[in-house]
Amino acid sequence: MTYGGNALGSIERPARLERVLFRNGLIADGTGAEPQHGDLVIEGARIVDIGTGLDGDVEVDLEGRSILPGLIDCHVHVMIGSIDTVDRLQTPFSYPFFQAARHLRILRSIGITHARDAAGADLGVKLALEDGLLEGPRLQIAISMLSQTGGHSDGWLASGNCVENRIGHPGRPRGVVDGVEEMRKAVREIIRAGADVIKVAASGGVMSPRDRPHHAHFSQDELAVAVTEARAADLPVMAHAQGSAGIKNALRAGVRSIEHGIFLDDEAIELMLEHDAFLVPTLLAPKSVLEAAAGGARLTDATLAKAHEVAEAHLISFKRACEAGVTIAMGTDAVGLAPGRNLEELDLMRANGLSPAKVLRASTLDSARLLGVADRYGSIEPGKRADLVVVSGHAHDFTGLAHRIEAVYMDGAPVESRPIGTRTAA
Repeated sequence: MTYGGNALGSIERPARLERVLFRNGLIADGTGAEPQHGDLVIEGARIVDIGTGLDGDVEVDLEGRSILPGLIDCHVHVMIGSIDTVDRLQTPFSYPFFQAARHLRILRSIGITHARDAAGADLGVKLALEDGLLEGPRLQIAISMLSQTGGHSDGWLASGNCVENRIGHPGRPRGVVDGVEEMRKAVREIIRAGADVIKVAASGGVMSPRDRPHHAHFSQDELAVAVTEARAADLPVMAHAQGSAGIKNALRAGVRSIEHGIFLDDEAIELMLEHDAFLVPTLLAPKSVLEAAAGGARLTDATLAKAHEVAEAHLISFKRACEAGVTIAMGTDAVGLAPGRNLEELDLMRANGLSPAKVLRASTLDSARLLGVADRYGSIEPGKRADLVVVSGHAHDFTGLAHRIEAVYMDGAPVESRPIGTRTAA
């Protein structure tokens, strides 16, 4: 091979990438296969080899540890610091942006290397991450959630006051729309604002004061135009959808993922399989609301009643979806919990019908597929980017997982670490 020379005729060879060998670890590759003991080699940002007896310039001894792909949370809200109604009324407008910086840093520290913000974070937050002003995972953003009047984005109370989770501003269009043409314009505004995904509320929800989770929201025509406009910009649509009628309307319109899916019936499950749609179950969501209320959070009576109503049905629907073979992608929506508890979702999925190998796949490769990055991320395979998480103990033990993380790598670079035995090969 010939390399370019300088003016004096000397040869400039490209710098050789350092080979980092992770040896003697339990490798859980995220594909759904059982973990295997072995070695893993990365060069620069990429995984180059997996096997036994491999070599490298630098060795990292993983004795007693497991190595996983970077974890992915497909449903976060980094701009929400509290669900307490009075707290939200007293919080200055700019304060959530600083909370987002803290939340993003915590997400990366627990091994989440990709996240999808399901409304709240705007383009400025995403660009601050990309430009290194903030530390955290790679972030996709929905910016605003679109709902009808009286729907999940409408904070109107019977008093006539309106208490919204996310106040509109120039970078975050307001999310309440009615009719096909308002929907068309709103989707275009959100695309213009820099969204990576369009989010619609196809049913009522728990946190919104004047709706019901069972009720379908938006007409089929309104949902269809949202999907049409999103597809014109090569963007997917995610649907907050809890009641079965709203779930089915969203699937027939062509959404990519159902968020929550609390009241799934047989027809809804069949439609999910037929459309190859993802379920992002967010099992932590009702749990987080109930825990926040038990801890003293001031919530409306309607919110608390709905959280109790949906909790058991949510778990039943998740089990049915798992048994039917619906594709699961991990997401938490844990806005009532302290930041950093996201990985409790893995244990909830395991306890409610998903095998440990499938839990890990849901939290890595299948989440990467949903986010459209599975060609580069989501599994430990040669040629893919080296997003890696080192944990103490067994890869399929999710208990206390966040506290067992010893190192996080993004594109081969260590971004979080605790002392691990590292040495330069002789």
